[in-house]
Amino acid sequence: MAADVDPRTITDLRADRTKLVPVLRNIATRLRIDSIRSTSEAGSGHPTTCCSAAEIVAALFFGDMRFDPARPQSDHNDRFVLSKGHAAPLLYAAWAEAGAFDREELLRLRRIDSDLEGHPTPRLPFVDVATGSLGQGICAALGLALYARRIGSSYRV
Repeated sequence: MAADVDPRTITDLRADRTKLVPVLRNIATRLRIDSIRSTSEAGSGHPTTCCSAAEIVAALFFGDMRFDPARPQSDHNDRFVLSKGHAAPLLYAAWAEAGAFDREELLRLRRIDSDLEGHPTPRLPFVDVATGSLGQGICAALGLALYARRIGSSYRV
């Protein structure tokens, strides 16, 4: 989870959102830094697109979503669909921040031997939907949400 905050502390802070805001602000800053580092190392990507959504992703991932980064495909995990798939470095940064993989892997973005592609792909265990074409993510997310309702699942999309 966040480098300077124990995951149990995040859970405790969710009860008092005013104390959670500075923590989420710090996480958003780290997500921006990681996104810029990875796109700079790759020599391509969309760092500004990543930076513009850092607060939203930090708030959702670390303030609201329920998931186990060690078990990204668990049926109990909430689902996150990144509709603007060209901000994939931000998604990867969030999962690294959560502990799903080593942060240094972010520096392998867009390499031929890396699974961290320019757009999210379900080849990664924490990605449910390949996105990139603007607008397709919301349709896929709606389908995931309707499916969750149909099977009586408690996960959120």
